[in-house]
Amino acid sequence: MNRRRQVGDWMITRAMITDADVDVYLSFDNVRVGELQAEYLVKKLGGRGKIIRIYGSPTDNNAKLFKKGQDKVLAPLIQSGAIRVVHEDWAQDWKPENAKKIVNAALTAQGPDVQGVLASNDGTAGGAVQALTEEGLAGKVLVTGQDAELAACQRIMRGTQTMTIYKPLQQLADRAAQVAVAIARRQVVVARDTVNNRFKEVPSVLENVIAVDKENMMETVVKDGFHRADQLK
Repeated sequence: MNRRRQVGDWMITRAMITDADVDVYLSFDNVRVGELQAEYLVKKLGGRGKIIRIYGSPTDNNAKLFKKGQDKVLAPLIQSGAIRVVHEDWAQDWKPENAKKIVNAALTAQGPDVQGVLASNDGTAGGAVQALTEEGLAGKVLVTGQDAELAACQRIMRGTQTMTIYKPLQQLADRAAQVAVAIARRQVVVARDTVNNRFKEVPSVLENVIAVDKENMMETVVKDGFHRADQLK
């Protein structure tokens, strides 16, 4: 769902509205999300291996930004042959069952010799883990994610999902309030980035994201109160 706020004659959005004259876009850095996912996977694999790539919904612009970030990291490694993508596809509507079908198809065609699944969010990671579990591969294949969903954080602590990307929502909410007030007061808003929405390059305020795994779960997700420690058991 697109989120927007009208302040005077300004339109501020938190989910990019395409083909429209948007004044300011506030979000997390979605290209950086993809970069962190791929960087983490490559590091854990020691720079080489066979992977399955699960993209998000092809109709979601965010999915394309995540892929863009992943591609920046993976392209030279794929070109050199160090990383081999044995199967890739888009998960329609981000549905876990569609991600599961992608991994099922990959394992049927390629066999169990896969070291990683680059899943673009926690829902698709969950579908991937289901498929891996059926083949006795859960916990043996690295699986990425994003959003720090409770179920994903539980999987990480249990060892079936490897990592997720945590987006500090309070940080974004605070920044959005600051920008809205500044615009209402006709003050200068510093937007260091831009995001193309097919209408123009939209001035953008992009907040940082954090790669989270079992090692730093307590000092990030739990410390911020996003999930309680007792929920992760």
